[in-house]
Amino acid sequence: MSVQNFIPELWIARILTKLRKAYVYAALCNREYEGEIRQAGDTVRIGGIGPVTIRDYDPGVALVSEELEDEQQILRIDQQKYYNFQVDDVDRAQANVNLLAAGMEEAADGLADAVDQYIAGFYTQAGSTTQLTAVNSQNVLAFLLTLGQALTENNVPRVGRFAVIPPWMTTKLTLAKVLLASEVSNDAFTNGYVGRAAGFDLYESNNVPTTNQGTEYKVMAGTTKAIAFAEQLVKTEAYRVESGFKDGVKGLLVYGGKVVYPDALVVGDCTQAAEPGVQ
Repeated sequence: MSVQNFIPELWIARILTKLRKAYVYAALCNREYEGEIRQAGDTVRIGGIGPVTIRDYDPGVALVSEELEDEQQILRIDQQKYYNFQVDDVDRAQANVNLLAAGMEEAADGLADAVDQYIAGFYTQAGSTTQLTAVNSQNVLAFLLTLGQALTENNVPRVGRFAVIPPWMTTKLTLAKVLLASEVSNDAFTNGYVGRAAGFDLYESNNVPTTNQGTEYKVMAGTTKAIAFAEQLVKTEAYRVESGFKDGVKGLLVYGGKVVYPDALVVGDCTQAAEPGVQ
């Protein structure tokens, strides 16, 4: 590939496809607002309605009608990340793969990791947090059930619930035979999906937030109703580097997120406990 035959639209589509295959947290958000942004600084209005009153029916009494109240929230596109890399003509000629294409793949992976870390940070806005629990294979299922209980007590529907867990918790679930090792290792799973347990679709991520010097993990669970997210790859350009025989590619991703339904999000506070009989 060279600057002369670089088609931005094709590469934008390719990067966005790669991003959406790599996302874990971002894939679990409400993303219906993406078509409304063009640049950093944009705002998106998220529409909603207030509660509807349910009344007793009496055939002899006139029905009471109420006007729905519009409840809007603002999603701000206030995050920006870019990539910019160069490939020397000599290196490109000697390489067995298309270095520019490989660079774009790496850029997409880096952007996906940055976005997921950003969304994982919304755990601080969850509607509830469970008591700190030391988790091993004997109580890992009970830990997840506690998260489900918290969501149910918040009147969150059971359909479409997810939880994002650290890799060590996948191991605990496998040791407990809640997840099958053959399924967890199946390459067909995407977006970190490892299986289903305790009413949750389970996703594994290295971006599960930690506190207390990395010893306490914040396992986020909820539904896609909880967080709104929008992104746009607003610029992707190829250029010829003036100070050498090189081609360059740069791009800019803008995005923003917001917890719009805190009650649809719960955080499980936990540490990794040793297995019984294991020192």
